[in-house]
Amino acid sequence: MRDATIERERIVPNERAFAAWLCRSRRSFGWAILWVAILWVWAGCEPGTIEPTLDPVPSPESPTLPPPLALAAGAGPGDTHTRPSDGMLMVYAPAGEFHMGSVGEAVDEQPLHSVALDGFWIDQTEVTNAQYGRCAEAGVCAPPAKSNSDTHDAYYGNSAYDDYPVMYVSWHQASAYCAWAGARLPTEAEWEYAARGGDGSTHPWGDSAPDCARANYGGKDGKCVKDTISVGSFSAGASWCGALDMAGNVWEWVADWYQGDYYASSPPSNPPGPDGGKYKVARGGSWLNHWHSIHVANRNIYFPGIQDDVLGFRCVLSGE
Repeated sequence: MRDATIERERIVPNERAFAAWLCRSRRSFGWAILWVAILWVWAGCEPGTIEPTLDPVPSPESPTLPPPLALAAGAGPGDTHTRPSDGMLMVYAPAGEFHMGSVGEAVDEQPLHSVALDGFWIDQTEVTNAQYGRCAEAGVCAPPAKSNSDTHDAYYGNSAYDDYPVMYVSWHQASAYCAWAGARLPTEAEWEYAARGGDGSTHPWGDSAPDCARANYGGKDGKCVKDTISVGSFSAGASWCGALDMAGNVWEWVADWYQGDYYASSPPSNPPGPDGGKYKVARGGSWLNHWHSIHVANRNIYFPGIQDDVLGFRCVLSGE
């Protein structure tokens, strides 16, 4: 879009400048008054004012948005739905209460506190390269900042990695994608609830330590993949509601601004996160992280404009 300030500095067409001159002069001669009246009507000016005209700003073609997501009423545990916009399978997290945060871990994970949430749908996996590509092709989403991964020169746009998580996308790009898909980014509380459920598990699969059969983590020198891997590769790491890849692979953007002491004063029901801040929160850990970083309560922070090879996302939709 053009800068309106610049547009308002444009010189008016000669005819309108002439009309404005006539407006200012207000000659007393009858013929001049007649012409002034005619030009006032034509130019839309008023005595004593000169209003510059703006060139019409061409608006981009409205992108073709997918149809609204139609969900069956009365969803319950185990229910799934395929999102028509991008083919993403969504799983249902029923309304409930859980303990959010941790005891004895990082200060910003404390205090452990009770949170009640309404039911919602969450993407079963992280959004993939191919799915993100649909939004980019529709002209809504900007392409990722880079098309390579740590070990693959051609990653995004390469059909061999269509089912791998998209990365090098900022918080803004992730939010735009979810909106295009008819959904939104999850809140921190929704993300953590989908990952751990009401029993307070340390990891999506429970309290047992991570291993390479449940998650992709460990870094370049670790024993796992040493890069991203196709989404849904670790069925043994599924959470209580059926969400996959909530530990490792890529960090996942959530909706919330970061505030280190937010848990001490957050609402007990459907907390929306702080009103503002400097950083956005990411959850879940990545392929590059040590095993301790992929526990469900861990919070990471990034500037919302950051694009990196460890950052991806998934979307949610409020339940009925």
